Amino acid sequence: MPGFAAAPVALALCAGLLTGPAAPVAAARPDCRAGPAGCYDLYTYGYSLGLHPFTGADDVREQLTDHFWLFPVSGGCAGRIRAGARCELLGGNPVEVEYIGNDFFQINTLPGHQLGRGMHIRFAFSRTFGFHSLTVRAWQDRPTDCTGEAFCNTVNRVFAFGTWHVLAKTLRFSAYAA
Repeated sequence: MPGFAAAPVALALCAGLLTGPAAPVAAARPDCRAGPAGCYDLYTYGYSLGLHPFTGADDVREQLTDHFWLFPVSGGCAGRIRAGARCELLGGNPVEVEYIGNDFFQINTLPGHQLGRGMHIRFAFSRTFGFHSLTVRAWQDRPTDCTGEAFCNTVNRVFAFGTWHVLAKTLRFSAYAA
């Protein structure tokens, strides 16, 4: 089937799996918009988690997914999250945990979420010379009413930047217990 083999590659590109670590910028990336899967990049933010020389990126990810109450908008989610779990984040925003990898986890918004369904948010952890960082990247598989609206995009990005900044500050301290 022509094009069938390209679908997993396109999805991986859209998810940022084949592009390496995301740059800490908030602008849309044209390579995502031009991708065959038609993903729509919303934002990418990078945060420093400080020096933690005795823990790995996987330890910090595990600390968060095993103690999800550390997540700033955890709402009704359980203390430990697993791939496939569905829960409502603060404000009645339903999400599904799509993937949990060694050094990342990813959620997907469900119908009824304030930002619409089908927004993917990946939280990736890395460490260089003992310094940890968090990269948060959000994208959609298709445009929504918000995607093309400057006001909606701006409000979403500002809220996301502040929320994930709170998460980074929390992890800066909780990573010592990881």
